[in-house]
Amino acid sequence: MNFITSEPRLALGVRRSILGQPWHWRGMPADDLDASFAPDDLVTRLLLTRGCPRDAIEAHRAPTIRGFMPDPSIFRDMDRAAERLADAVEAGEPVTIFGDYDVDGATSAALLIRLLRALGLAPAAYIPDRLMEGYGPSGEALVRIASGGTRLIVTVDCGAQAFEALAMAREAQADVIVVDHHKCAAELPVAFALVNPNRLDEGDGAAHGHLAAVGVAFLLGAALLRTLRTRGFFAARPEPKLIELLDLVALGTVADVAQLRGLNRAFVAQGLKVMAGRRNIGLAALAEAARLTRAPLCHDLGFALGPRINAGGRVGKSDLGVRLLTTEDADEARAIAAELDALNEERRAIEAEVQEAAETACRAAGYASVHIAAGHGWHPGVIGIVAGRLKEKLGRPAIVIGIDETGTGKGSGRSIPGVDLGAAVLAAKDHGLLVAGGGHAMAAGLTVAANRIEPFRAFLEERLADDVARAASARALQLDASLAPRGVTAELVDAFDLAGPYGMGWAAPRIAAGPVRVVKADVVGKGHVRAILSGNDAASLKAVAFRAADGELGQALLGAPGDRRLWVAGRPKVDEWGSRRTAELHLDDAAWCD
Repeated sequence: MNFITSEPRLALGVRRSILGQPWHWRGMPADDLDASFAPDDLVTRLLLTRGCPRDAIEAHRAPTIRGFMPDPSIFRDMDRAAERLADAVEAGEPVTIFGDYDVDGATSAALLIRLLRALGLAPAAYIPDRLMEGYGPSGEALVRIASGGTRLIVTVDCGAQAFEALAMAREAQADVIVVDHHKCAAELPVAFALVNPNRLDEGDGAAHGHLAAVGVAFLLGAALLRTLRTRGFFAARPEPKLIELLDLVALGTVADVAQLRGLNRAFVAQGLKVMAGRRNIGLAALAEAARLTRAPLCHDLGFALGPRINAGGRVGKSDLGVRLLTTEDADEARAIAAELDALNEERRAIEAEVQEAAETACRAAGYASVHIAAGHGWHPGVIGIVAGRLKEKLGRPAIVIGIDETGTGKGSGRSIPGVDLGAAVLAAKDHGLLVAGGGHAMAAGLTVAANRIEPFRAFLEERLADDVARAASARALQLDASLAPRGVTAELVDAFDLAGPYGMGWAAPRIAAGPVRVVKADVVGKGHVRAILSGNDAASLKAVAFRAADGELGQALLGAPGDRRLWVAGRPKVDEWGSRRTAELHLDDAAWCD
């Protein structure tokens, strides 16, 4: 194995690959490069090349909650929120958890509901309907909850921009605790407490701005238990084990594409262990519906479990996810999981239609720093997924907007590293271009009048063009190692996994294999290219390029001359099919050797 640990430099001489990008070795930070420090341990090298400080290697090698957990009190309003919740617990007060309809919202709501149940309350859940109510808390909904007798409402994964709604709740004499992670404006809405590491006035807590809402909810849970412990609440009753809810934290964190660094890595690493025990019968039923028979991996949370929970909010009943994650009835869990599985299939069909239309719109619009595709009748439940697909395919931020019969567009955007889309959307809202909008660096949501889409497009082009250009010029495929095909084994994948979990901000290892020639290539499934490659070491290697059949990479593999050799680059994975574990390469790119 050729494993490079120097400053990033050209890899394998590839200046322009089949997909038009240079290949670089992923390097260690410059201050870790000296003659006295030359680690040969594979896991150590992987950790260092992902930005782990030299003095924190052991903590990152096996991330634990104890090793990364901050004092919850460092966050503004955290203690105030915990005291108010503790009062409610001691008084047996009605509490409603108001959650967003995506996975982060569902897991955040489920975590607080389960914790409050264990403390003796019977909290209610309110999940708004995506089509009828839209994103976030509406004043009407909060007033309706308050009029039903609830004086304490906790919003999760929403609320940071709900100025009017929270003002109406206050007038209705309801205390609202906002637990969120989306970007905040300089002015904050009126709330009893607003816990959000992305508040502009946040102090030490700002270092945890990469947390998903479910991570913030976990910290609130820790603060609540500490407050109750101080009050002597557990003198005559057992204290709930918050650690047992880490399966929910892991799922919400990965599904929300939060950066897997610091505390988030610990959340996911430990949450996967909890999930493997299948204590949550709803998650166990969902894994069964997704046909996951082994212990779940980080990848499964984002591509198998998360989309099914999301399907309820996207094309079905918004509260299905929370109901699944909080039920104690095994029969109900299986029924909800089956319904979510069916809705996920429906979502896929709708998504394919919208994606085709959005790609056509982008081609017609020509080059743009930020691609905006808008169409009448596009289902708002899939626009975020399609925006993500466009971003990956075009290499630039993308926003997809579905316009309804009233001329109102609901949009969802996804960005690329180095381009803060959430801040740009907030700025557009402040300029009067949007009815509503917000988000974080990598994702944003918005509401816009159809006749304001073009001014919005122009605003983003002017604001983000330089950032996109810089990100594009710095774009290169990062490689961790180069191997002959015989070296791509299941044992190699197992070794790589020791430096995980991997995800956004903590990239999974990518290797180059070769030189190889294409022995066979064909199209399988929905536009995937499967290939058998043969190397100079006479070993063969299976490779798959997903959704690549119509693109340059897929066409190169399908039309490769038998005597021409190339390097292939991608993520090594274990193929569990059959009786023997074998490795295959999931391709990201390739480059001709001559």
